[in-house]
Amino acid sequence: MPVDQSQPTLRQNQLLKELRCCCDEMSGQQLYRALQDSPYAMGLATVYRNLRQLQQRGLVRCRHLPTGETLYAPVERDLHHLTCVDCGKTLPIEHCPLHNLNIPQEQSHNFQLIFHTLEFFGHCESCQKDQTLT
Repeated sequence: MPVDQSQPTLRQNQLLKELRCCCDEMSGQQLYRALQDSPYAMGLATVYRNLRQLQQRGLVRCRHLPTGETLYAPVERDLHHLTCVDCGKTLPIEHCPLHNLNIPQEQSHNFQLIFHTLEFFGHCESCQKDQTLT
């Protein structure tokens, strides 16, 4: 499915604006609360539906945490993380090691890339110490 080139709706633009103003990723719940007292307030289901549409259009990326929570950020913010599977602590990776990776045409099967995610899972230093104490 090609990327939808039409303009984002008013609601989608508000979600994008909130995401771009935030220096970190935001959950759907956080976006819902951020807009709750504004003229652009929308229901939680509407927030998630519009986030999904923005993701399908290549404007928003999402990241799934081991807790089941999903975090969103604009695609122009190329963030990647190290995530502890025990405590959920997340550390950003300063440089994307995949940024200049080219997938050969014969392997891409005419797949149109719109964004990528990269996440490493393991144990943070604190959880490693806790494991050695038990």
